Amino acid sequence: SMTTSHKHKGFIRKPMEDKAVEALPGIGKVLGGRLRHNGYGKAKNVLRQFRVLKKKERAFEDWLKDTCGANMKQAADCYEGLLEWSRRH
Repeated sequence: SMTTSHKHKGFIRKPMEDKAVEALPGIGKVLGGRLRHNGYGKAKNVLRQFRVLKKKERAFEDWLKDTCGANMKQAADCYEGLLEWSRRH
C-alpha cells in the first residue's frame, strides 16, 4: 500500500485557493523555484496543467520532469496528491 505523507494529507484536505507551488506533495524549495521560474508559482497553475494533460499519470509525470527536473518519486507524489485532491474537491 502507498503511504501518504503528512504534507499529502494536509494538501488534499484544503481548497486550492492561492497555495504556493511548494504546497504540492513532492515539491520542495528547489523544484518549487524551478516551477516558479517557468511560470508555475501557484499550486493551481500545476493543477491546470494536470487537467490539460487529462489527469494522465505518465504525461503529467513526464511534464513535471521536463519542467522542473522532478525525479520519479517526486513526480508520483505530486500526481497522487493532485489526483486525490481532484476527487475530493
